[in-house]
Amino acid sequence: MSSEAKSEQELQEKVRRHAIWAVTLHNAGAAKAGLNASDAQALNLLQVHGMMTPGRLAEAMSLTTGGSITALIDRLEKAGLVRRVRDAADRRRVLVEPVPERVEALMEQFAPVTGTAWERLSGYTEEERQVLIRFFDDVHDNIPEILADLRALS
Repeated sequence: MSSEAKSEQELQEKVRRHAIWAVTLHNAGAAKAGLNASDAQALNLLQVHGMMTPGRLAEAMSLTTGGSITALIDRLEKAGLVRRVRDAADRRRVLVEPVPERVEALMEQFAPVTGTAWERLSGYTEEERQVLIRFFDDVHDNIPEILADLRALS
């Protein structure tokens, strides 16, 4: 096996391990916050993307519109982490937005853990961080297409 093939194989393994650990950490963090994994994922999406319609949130999470997403939003709203607001441009449309002060208070409990994780990046050069950023951008830009392909499988 060529060194390039070995390197590619090793990188694939590292990416798979990262995915495993990311899911494990996400689930553990959600449980510690008193949320289920889907609720925590929705909250993350809203923090990253800002307000979303329930339909767009469901699509981003590969959930069905209607019951599943409504129940999820109801749980987060009951916990005070999100609120439903009318779209100023189209009053018929409802948007879901995170409640910043509640989300920040929730996330504050994780500061000791996340701070340690981010400190590890301080050992990387700016050039190395840019390679990581490029890698994650490339991977994330392809996820919608990969999800569409996955949904199309029979």
